[in-house]
Amino acid sequence: MSALVDIRDICKVYNPGENEVRALDHVDLQIHENEFVAIIGQSGSGKSTLMNMLGCLDVPTSGTYMLHDKDVSHMSDNELSDIRNQEIGFIFQGFNLIANLTALENVELPLIYRGVSRKERTRLSETALEKVGLGKRKTHKPSEMSGGQQQRVAIARAIAQAPPIILADEPTGNLDSGSTKEIMEILKGLHEEGRTVILITHDNDIAAQAKRVIKIMDGRIVSDTADKDKEKTEEPAARGEQEKESR
Repeated sequence: MSALVDIRDICKVYNPGENEVRALDHVDLQIHENEFVAIIGQSGSGKSTLMNMLGCLDVPTSGTYMLHDKDVSHMSDNELSDIRNQEIGFIFQGFNLIANLTALENVELPLIYRGVSRKERTRLSETALEKVGLGKRKTHKPSEMSGGQQQRVAIARAIAQAPPIILADEPTGNLDSGSTKEIMEILKGLHEEGRTVILITHDNDIAAQAKRVIKIMDGRIVSDTADKDKEKTEEPAARGEQEKESR
């Protein structure tokens, strides 16, 4: 089965030439449906650039990115916008809510751009707010909610039309420990429902709650727990083959 996300030999170079910066340096990455993946790295590691690639917010200098078997590596801005609308629900550290809109209106906004009818977008938005525990706060504006509640509105906005991928960029970065726990439980619940969740973070404790942890440094992937899991699976199989041969 082909990977949902399939990145091959991707580079992102800024200021090509003598003073060039390689934000991504020959990166290979495959993520399959219904994975819960954390990508961890410190400031300057390349994780934000990788997030922009995964989210179709930018295109690589070289290499190939296949998303749902579509080559998105060289698409135009309008084509990438369509892909984002269809495939990805974004959750950002800063919530990105519009101050003068209610929770319901904030969740509905992307659905308007997608051409969803008024009745259907209201139904989808109310369902999403119920899922994150804010059904009774749908008429409240961001200023009337805590940081954790605002982030839950942002999650409702991301999941309202059930995109196959949830891309969360430091979703707990501005939250206290209680709200952080709530948000992580919601993300785990979305994964259990069958969503593919990709979490970008610099926090080891947050990353450890994912099923798979990928570490990026200096524009390269330096470790991937999927490789370790694969080794553990292959070792008993190899031992079994050796035992058969020795009999």
